[in-house]
Amino acid sequence: MSLPRNLSFSKNTLSIILGGGQGTRLFPLTRDRAKPAVPLGGKYRLVDIPISNCINSSLNQIYLLTQFNSASLHRHISQSYKFDHFNGGFVELLAAEQSFSDTSWYQGTADAVRKNLMHFRNHNFDYALILSGDQLYQMDFQKILQSHVESAADLTIATIPVPTREASALGILQTNSEQRITRFVEKPKDIQVLDSLKLDRSSYAGLGIQSEEDLYLASMGIYVFSRDVLFELLNNNHTDFGKHIIPNAIGNRRVFSHIFQGYWEDIGTVRAFFEANLDLTTESPKFNFFSPTVFSRPRYLPASKINSAAIDHAVISDGCIINEAQLKHTLVGIRSILESGCSLKRVVMMGADYFDTADKRNQPQNLGIPLGVGCGSRIENAIIDKNARIGRGCILSPHGKPSEVDHPLYYIRDGILVIPKGGVIPDATVI
Repeated sequence: MSLPRNLSFSKNTLSIILGGGQGTRLFPLTRDRAKPAVPLGGKYRLVDIPISNCINSSLNQIYLLTQFNSASLHRHISQSYKFDHFNGGFVELLAAEQSFSDTSWYQGTADAVRKNLMHFRNHNFDYALILSGDQLYQMDFQKILQSHVESAADLTIATIPVPTREASALGILQTNSEQRITRFVEKPKDIQVLDSLKLDRSSYAGLGIQSEEDLYLASMGIYVFSRDVLFELLNNNHTDFGKHIIPNAIGNRRVFSHIFQGYWEDIGTVRAFFEANLDLTTESPKFNFFSPTVFSRPRYLPASKINSAAIDHAVISDGCIINEAQLKHTLVGIRSILESGCSLKRVVMMGADYFDTADKRNQPQNLGIPLGVGCGSRIENAIIDKNARIGRGCILSPHGKPSEVDHPLYYIRDGILVIPKGGVIPDATVI
């Protein structure tokens, strides 16, 4: 099917972002917030990525499905995304709710969409673009929509070539010469199964792949459904797209692959989150926050103030005060305060939701410790969540500790020290 390359899907596509999971693998960052609300890159949230991809693709009819710890996510969305009354655009939240006909919460990705079909039916859309709320990538969705129409697909899945070391953690599929999907295996572990799913190296050139590695075609969790097909495939009790809906559709529906070969990271673990943020401090980060624009809440904070600091590969957000500190491969979030003599190496510091005051500092639970990092404290290989207070002369590092630790003052996950949101570390603490 041949279509004009300038065909736009802006008016007939409904974007649906899934943001309802518990995010257990990102705990404790998800202890007090929904996974898509986890801060990213110093001033953004994870959910800003799929929303920005939609806006940059001229898709501005967006629903966000939420469930767990969603208060801060709702606040962020309401303060960040406002369209004028004339262009028909919206970012609307649909929280899990109990009704007379259904008293259960979302049971999976497909179930979350099914429980909101009553809202989607009110729109005159031809295509539903279903996205995850916790992935880091930049994609022009007009291209996958174009591919969907050209192949006369019922369902199109965005896919990415991945090496063997990553394949067992993802949904892996096989395609024929037309890129129609013929097989789908969710997180294959068996070596023989993996071997049978391997991409034929002779196909690399035709697919535009340049690699010497064995590769597999992995689902990115990004789907385009034709309207009627979405309703028909959800007319059952299956709860998950990857485990149920997609494997069942392959045999009797036209299911196609759309290959994406840019940077893509599933922020599923504390380690993945940590490394993705630290990568932003390098000369050529894999993810580009500069172009196209990543949108977020406008805060109108003052410029950061830096006094005699030694800074090597760092990202510093707005509203910070850095006094004679040493930073190396460190990301500093909004409103962060770093006092004289402190040292941060491989640290993701999320910053604060407010500027400190004496009243807040002197509340009993805060022990008189100011927001930020106190004089002479040394921190390495750590995530410091929002509104944390770290005293003077502390030494904080996961070195020599087990890879998983739960402590009243801190956590260690994937070998990364995490000071939780609102955490208070007394003066002279050594971890």
